[in-house]
Amino acid sequence: MELANSRFVPASQQRTWNKLIAPETLKVCITGCETLERVADNEYLVGLRADVGPVHARFKGRLKLTDMKPPHSYHLQFEGEGGPAGYAKGDADVVLEPEGEGTRFAYKAHADLGGKLAQLRPDQAEKIARKMTGNFFSLFTVCGDKT
Repeated sequence: MELANSRFVPASQQRTWNKLIAPETLKVCITGCETLERVADNEYLVGLRADVGPVHARFKGRLKLTDMKPPHSYHLQFEGEGGPAGYAKGDADVVLEPEGEGTRFAYKAHADLGGKLAQLRPDQAEKIARKMTGNFFSLFTVCGDKT
């Protein structure tokens, strides 16, 4: 599955970057996130409960930020395992650019699904992923700032 989009964030590029790499912000903004623990610089263990279409499960996973160019861009690798529900793994490129009084947050992501998750129709999986991404941005825009 491939997703690409951009959103306007009403905050400076530096403030947007700071929020984007802050574990406490990510925990609040990732739908269903129950735990987010730093295990190394720019690497986190994640526990989340996800309702993905007909699949309901708890996932344990890992997020890793690489190729960081503050406050402009980074590469994100992710993987999550949900037992019988299946797995998701992939990567994303994130780019922040100043735009007027705020920041343009662009992303391009690729994800592979396995197990029950892979049984979702492609259009259904994409719709769910877009909804989760929309939730992330809605929460990200209003959650507390770390400067």
